[in-house]
Amino acid sequence: MKGLFLIAAGVVMVVARSFLMPLILAFLLSLTFSPVRRWMARRGVPDGISAGVIVLGLLALCAAAMGGLAGPVQSYAADAPAIMRDVEVKLRGISDLVEQVSDATAQVNDLTGSDEDVPEQVAVSSGPGLLTQVALTVPFVLAQLLLTLVMLFFLIASGDMFYEKIVAVNPTFRDKRRAIGIVYDIERKISRYFLTITTINAGLGVAVGVALWFLGMPNPALFGVMAFALNFIPFVGAIGGALITFAIGIVSFDTVGAAGFAAATYIALTSIEGQFVTPYAVGRSLKLNPVAVFIAVAFWGWAWSVVGMFVAVPVLIVVRAFAEKIESLQGLGLFLSGRGDDTPGPTPATAE
Repeated sequence: MKGLFLIAAGVVMVVARSFLMPLILAFLLSLTFSPVRRWMARRGVPDGISAGVIVLGLLALCAAAMGGLAGPVQSYAADAPAIMRDVEVKLRGISDLVEQVSDATAQVNDLTGSDEDVPEQVAVSSGPGLLTQVALTVPFVLAQLLLTLVMLFFLIASGDMFYEKIVAVNPTFRDKRRAIGIVYDIERKISRYFLTITTINAGLGVAVGVALWFLGMPNPALFGVMAFALNFIPFVGAIGGALITFAIGIVSFDTVGAAGFAAATYIALTSIEGQFVTPYAVGRSLKLNPVAVFIAVAFWGWAWSVVGMFVAVPVLIVVRAFAEKIESLQGLGLFLSGRGDDTPGPTPATAE
């Protein structure tokens, strides 16, 4: 039954992602901003006004980022054919090496008597262009963003109503304490995670932008914002950012080696952040099993694409917080914890 439940839950996650993505994002953001709402409430600000200020602030931040990056992105998109031709010319040496390997393979087949026909390349009709796909995707993305912000507004404006409902539905005082303890623990860990990771990623973005500006890359601010955003995705974000840096570097520099050095600089900065800065900043309570993180990123990326990769780690933090407080799930919590955090969490009786 547990296996069937997990399979059914996975299917629902994939089929209903258009509804669940903004809901989960809004829920995680509401947990992140709950300390801000309480701080404003202690100073006499109603929850509805706090929700409006937070949502409008996020909307203004998104609009400013889109407005500032629209110019460079449009420039790269408009010059895409010329960029591809330039990349092809500068990578011609690698293409020649591939052809030599192909010729060597053909000679080996001749010596071994292989008479299998090599399949000829078949021209494939190209689908919609990149700009067309982006234009078709933008309305959906904007609708999802709007739905997320609207849900976030209602979640923050409701104040502690959900916490009061959780307390009300539990029959005994012991269950009430445990339930509210789990909720507050999740809220504390999620808000701390996002605050810490956002600060670290902002510093990484500044470092990447300054380093690539020093190396002569065009639009270094664009790469800084890219590093800030992609670093929320474990493992895949750093690799994707390095590949994009290498591709743009091929066009911007005279040699492939200079582009490789720019990509290596990007990788070096993200490695320093991932190996030294983040482990020190997040603390033991937020450290997760790297294998579990990789599996979560792979699953959520398959289920929800890029958005799933962003929410993979916060969802793991929520699951671990539940597992640490529920005795029957402490084995799962122990598996999800990082190295050096092998002490089982308190049982419900001792937690009280």
